[in-house]
Amino acid sequence: MNQELSTLREELIHHPMYSRLTHPAALYTYMQYHVFAVWDFMTLLKRLQQELTGVGLPWLPSGHPSFARLINEIVLAEESDEDGRGGYLSHFELYLEAMEEVGADTRTIRRFIDLVGKGADPLEALRQLGVAPAIQEFVATTLHYAMTRPLHQTAAVFFFGREDIIPEMFERIIGRLEGQYGLETGRLRYYLARHIEIDGEQHGPWALQLMDALIGPSVAKRAEAEEAAVTALRARIRLWDAVLEAIKA
Repeated sequence: MNQELSTLREELIHHPMYSRLTHPAALYTYMQYHVFAVWDFMTLLKRLQQELTGVGLPWLPSGHPSFARLINEIVLAEESDEDGRGGYLSHFELYLEAMEEVGADTRTIRRFIDLVGKGADPLEALRQLGVAPAIQEFVATTLHYAMTRPLHQTAAVFFFGREDIIPEMFERIIGRLEGQYGLETGRLRYYLARHIEIDGEQHGPWALQLMDALIGPSVAKRAEAEEAAVTALRARIRLWDAVLEAIKA
């Protein structure tokens, strides 16, 4: 990891936003911003699945069986994880349940999903709904690397911007949930704990292995991957900056 990536990672882990999650309104604001990052994560993952597993029709072998195994294992958990109640849910749907349980407003994200499901361009849907500029920027950055950039850059954003950093970010949040809000936060605690567990123990190391394999010995690809990772981390910091400002307002 180069010095800039290391510095941005530390800035993100120690962002002052976490210390302001001390009352229900702050938690609502955080979740209403963060839910869009929960959604766009799946587009990163699905790009990797499309490229590295056999999902076309008619089926053909992907030629990357070890990569396919790693990605399919991650998809299994992210798209159909155990929900803690004897059933299965995507992590996005679990997050919506967590928002509803604490009383955070889900109307905007549900309208967004409805618009995209009807064929709207995601970025145009965000503009139409008037979501915060930092959310628009964050999602635009994610979709740019997920849908238009070379696969090693997608993998870098997936690893550095998500699977590597998420456990430590979520540890900063889950410790603040016990007894602070007077709210039922069971679903949110379950969501956070699942990511701390599976990203830290499995998905993070797998994502690193995949990224390194896609980069290979190429110095140019390594530089491009690090550039993408820096952009992703900066976008996340700006998202947290916006959450902090909204909490203070």
